[in-house]
Amino acid sequence: MGKMLFFDPRLSGAQNMSCATCHNPSFGWETPVARAIGALNQPLDRHAPTVENLAEAPALFWDGRAATLEEQAVGPITHPKEMNATLEEVVSRLGGIATYRRLFNVAFPGEGLSRDTVLRAIATYQRTLRSGWSSFDDWVQGDDAAISEAAKRGFDLFVGAANCAGCHNGWAFTDHGFHAVGIPSGDPGRGAIDPDSMGMFKTPGLRNVALRAPYMHDGSIATLRGVLRHYQRGGVGTARRDMSIAPLDLTEDDIRDLQAFLESLTAHDPHVRAPALPAE
Repeated sequence: MGKMLFFDPRLSGAQNMSCATCHNPSFGWETPVARAIGALNQPLDRHAPTVENLAEAPALFWDGRAATLEEQAVGPITHPKEMNATLEEVVSRLGGIATYRRLFNVAFPGEGLSRDTVLRAIATYQRTLRSGWSSFDDWVQGDDAAISEAAKRGFDLFVGAANCAGCHNGWAFTDHGFHAVGIPSGDPGRGAIDPDSMGMFKTPGLRNVALRAPYMHDGSIATLRGVLRHYQRGGVGTARRDMSIAPLDLTEDDIRDLQAFLESLTAHDPHVRAPALPAE
């Protein structure tokens, strides 16, 4: 049911956008443009972040302003620039669909269809969005031929000289922290919530990252290799950045190897089929 809601455009004010409009499973649960187009037919303020592997995330959105997936779901649905609906009209609209009424009564006995159960259903589905098994996982499990020699060298660089693992660590390759990585921007990021975190943005996980171009909080870097070259330079000299972001002594061969490793994190079957939606 949560999956139906995630793909259902009836959760938007004009009934023309769903959660999946900006979080498309074919593109690593993002959108292949710098900033997705919202309800006002204008680009949104930030690049759409992936909704994959967020079940354990302690903070959500690029600035971490939501603590739970239920809280996160409210934002896009009700934001006037995004889906431009109210939860009251969403509940009323869904309540007019017999299949949804029945499913909510089964899933939430004694509660049925309400604002809270809609949000809980969407959040429950999002907690299932795990990136699948990848060639890298095959290699870790002992299949030495699962990834290329270039990818193996890239992994050594990732955890070594390139220092990528300082922020991109753990199973999902994220510390769930906030960092300023040398991207010129007037966006305060986490600083809108915590003045000591000005210009900092949440570390994205790297599984399926090869599917998720363009990159960074503003979608300003078009390719994965461009991201690697950004870090090779140590960010942009005039932009705010953490002390750990500094120029790296990497060759073009090193960058190709790092890219090969990152591409090995793509799941064998990363795509998800859209569900059949209940009729009016």
